[in-house]
Amino acid sequence: MDPFDDLLRGVRADGALLGRSVLSAPWALAFDGGASLTLCAPVRGEAWILSGTGREPWLIRRGEVAIVSGREPFMVADEPAPTSWPVTLGDVRSGTTEGDQPSPAGPSGRSVLMVGAYEVKGEVPLRLLRILPPVAVVPDSHGYAPLRAYLEAQLALGSPGRQIVLDRLLDWLLVCTLREWFDHHAADPPAWYLALGDRVVGPVLRAMHKAPGKPWTLASLAAEAGVSRTVVAKRFTELLGEPPLTYLTEWRMALAADMLAESRATVAEVAKRVGYADAFGFSAAFKRVRGASPSGYRRATSPS
Repeated sequence: MDPFDDLLRGVRADGALLGRSVLSAPWALAFDGGASLTLCAPVRGEAWILSGTGREPWLIRRGEVAIVSGREPFMVADEPAPTSWPVTLGDVRSGTTEGDQPSPAGPSGRSVLMVGAYEVKGEVPLRLLRILPPVAVVPDSHGYAPLRAYLEAQLALGSPGRQIVLDRLLDWLLVCTLREWFDHHAADPPAWYLALGDRVVGPVLRAMHKAPGKPWTLASLAAEAGVSRTVVAKRFTELLGEPPLTYLTEWRMALAADMLAESRATVAEVAKRVGYADAFGFSAAFKRVRGASPSGYRRATSPS
């Protein structure tokens, strides 16, 4: 397990919103920004993504997938300067055209757009949103077209278990798209992603993420990489900008924050799961990193 695995493990579809629109030019769809992540994939034709913040529009062609990050409203249209009044979609499923589902080689002059929306919650998956650009456009360089075609076909079916199938397919498409973006298209990938390939830091990162509750010391982390404590401390700080035990503490506190917000585990139980022998030491560390006590954080994040 590594940081990338952990970020995506918390981003899962569960009744995810998914729609397929058959659109005749000129067309424009306005999204109200209610979703944390939105996937846009032209099945036929192409589309432009326009933000309301003055940025240049992004073009996505058939075979490409765009990930729109954050809750800012945006528009998808057939032109970079749309001439039609946009249809506002608060729920991407409201754009689905039931009973009129032409194939990707269907009527000329129509665009077919598939859109999926994710709600991202929790401190760990929110880390993903902080490192993504407003729009990430990824070409299909690994032959995911059959997956998208199958996903599109499932939208038209009313078979038992349809939502579960759509959720898992959407998860697969999201993970493949994000991994492709990080590998080949990220202008400034996060330091930890680059460090995963380092022969010293990579094993240390994977060990901490695989067992965050283990009583790690600098010596035991150095043993994971087969180097001295001095080497691992120097190399880790060079690549990630902080010592390994500082990184470990911040990661443990992110995990603890999600446990406090999403489970009924006691503070002592959370402390043990993230590697602290007692609740007192954990509470002091949590307040130092998160700015609130564990109990105060739980109260602040619990549903009203």
